[in-house]
Amino acid sequence: MTDDTRPYGAQEPQPQQPYAHPQPPAYPPQQPVTTASGVTVWPGGGAGGGHGGGTPYAGFAEPQPPAPAPGHRSGHRARKPGVLLAAVAIVAALVGGGSAALVGELTNRGGGTSHSTPVQNASSKSAGGVAAVAKAVSPSIVEIKASTTSGQSTGSGVVITSDGEIITNNHVIAGADTVQVAFSDGSKKTAKVVGTDPGKDLALIKVQGASGLKAAALGSSGSVKVGDEVVAIGSPEGLTGTVTSGIVSALDRDVTVSKEEGRGGQQRERGGPQWPFEFGGNQYNGDTGSSRTTYKAIQTDASLNPGNSGGALINMNGEIIGINSAMYAPGSGGGSGDSAGSVGLGFAIPVDTVKADLAKLRAGGTGGGNS
Repeated sequence: MTDDTRPYGAQEPQPQQPYAHPQPPAYPPQQPVTTASGVTVWPGGGAGGGHGGGTPYAGFAEPQPPAPAPGHRSGHRARKPGVLLAAVAIVAALVGGGSAALVGELTNRGGGTSHSTPVQNASSKSAGGVAAVAKAVSPSIVEIKASTTSGQSTGSGVVITSDGEIITNNHVIAGADTVQVAFSDGSKKTAKVVGTDPGKDLALIKVQGASGLKAAALGSSGSVKVGDEVVAIGSPEGLTGTVTSGIVSALDRDVTVSKEEGRGGQQRERGGPQWPFEFGGNQYNGDTGSSRTTYKAIQTDASLNPGNSGGALINMNGEIIGINSAMYAPGSGGGSGDSAGSVGLGFAIPVDTVKADLAKLRAGGTGGGNS
């Protein structure tokens, strides 16, 4: 038995409870957020101007009670996670729209490695390109009507200087007494033959009294590749300014045409030969005769018909890359004058050949011409 020296009636001293300090926040306090209406929202559900002036960081500034005994449920501690979650939810709701906008902006700008680049439809691009090329180059393409003793031939030409120089095929104006030029605006002028080169099937004519004409840009046929998109402009069957399109089908095709006057005329009113030429050992559109010449041509599937001869083959930059000169039409071979229309086998004299021959043509060329 243990002696108890305490006075009678004295109570056993209770252990002193230490003062509980508030627990530090698990994460750095979040800053208040101001809504679009001007209300400041504090994390934890508080709002500036309320709750007695507002507690800067709700849920963390007030002292915490001592830890409850085991098995005792504290309502304050049970609510604490909910308060924190509410604060996070409020902040997320306020900045969520801005985050979505930021993500959208980064996506549109291609800020990430997974962004997609818009791809333009090739067909749409091609259609738009043809329209642009036609609009830009059509004023430089003319219709040519050459009158001879045997009738009238119709072809096309390309304006190469503002004062009226025009390139065409020799077989369009061969043997012509008079040459008339019709422009895209409907105006008509008389032209004279400056020079011809039957060996290359080229001719240069010049419109009388012309100035301020729109000259076509001469490109380079040396840079042309098989598969390049091209546009053809001319006056098939007398339909001035007709536009067709296609691709370059092949390069350096051997094409043979007549050098004799009158044999190459197109659309003779009296039923004469139409655009005769030889390709692959066969003759088409009539007899080319015994005097003929062969040149390396650009092959295209752009639709060409009688009357396109002397017109332009154009790249998608609006530059002339060839002078259309021959086309294959089924049913028109073997000396027949009939034409079943284009089947996508057309040929053009490369523009580099034209540029190399210009000085010779301006000096009168070979084979003569009317002046």
